[in-house]
Amino acid sequence: GTSAMFAPLNTMVKVEDLIQGVTVQSANDGAIILAEGIAGTEDAFAQMMTKYAREIGLEKSTFKNATGLPAEGHLMTARELAMLAHYLIENYPEYYHYFGQKEFKYRDKFTFRNRNPLVFADIGVDGLKTGFIKEAGYGLVASGTRGNQRLVVVVAGLESAKDREAEARRMLDWGFKSFKPFRLFDEGEQVSDALVWGGTKHYVPLVGKGDINIILPANATGKVSAYIVYNGPIKAPIRKGDQVATLRVTAAESQATNDIPLYAGDDIERSNFAMRGLDSLFVLAFGWLL
Repeated sequence: GTSAMFAPLNTMVKVEDLIQGVTVQSANDGAIILAEGIAGTEDAFAQMMTKYAREIGLEKSTFKNATGLPAEGHLMTARELAMLAHYLIENYPEYYHYFGQKEFKYRDKFTFRNRNPLVFADIGVDGLKTGFIKEAGYGLVASGTRGNQRLVVVVAGLESAKDREAEARRMLDWGFKSFKPFRLFDEGEQVSDALVWGGTKHYVPLVGKGDINIILPANATGKVSAYIVYNGPIKAPIRKGDQVATLRVTAAESQATNDIPLYAGDDIERSNFAMRGLDSLFVLAFGWLL
């Protein structure tokens, strides 16, 4: 009685078809097949999901199944839905296009239209997902671009699919009119350094992934205060591309805050025992004043 792609029992199904079933048709059968294929059981997969959520910074999300259908303790916040959408867009660009796919033809028998009405609206939306259960109402996570600006919107608790579409569209229109991006650093430009313990170098350069832009109110002057957050000194070895710090930027006028991940710009190998001992002495004696 829930949305499905009607994958036949006891047959082989392509993973790409399952992905399209989940992203376009909201196929619960497709989600369960993927979960069981990856983890053996849906329950084991839900535990993997929760563990992975913590690893990527979702502190409150807890999963009990692969579908999002009602289950005791299965919870996610609107904010963390937005965080997950942003994480998907930034880290899996090669797969993100599935969310904006307008239709999915399956088994020469079914043609499924994307359940997200905003991908058909010609307003720049290219994903992500609709949702509904009685306890949470009608919800939608959407993202789109206009010019060089991308926004993510989350709505939940609406009373109908029509209300869900209208509210998400209204919020996106407001967001694009009310906020604009500001460039802080170009791709590959070094933002700062972070202290390293036990490495062949005492500092690791910090860079962004691509250009570093922040979103501020449209009437902002662009004046900001910024500082770098990390648990340091960072222990070697460090691999180029590891996320090791966060750039926290606050607008002068509005106190709007942006957190931007920062990554190691170089490999830092582990030093020998004597050098690590010397580093420890610096920490004990001077609080790592180098």
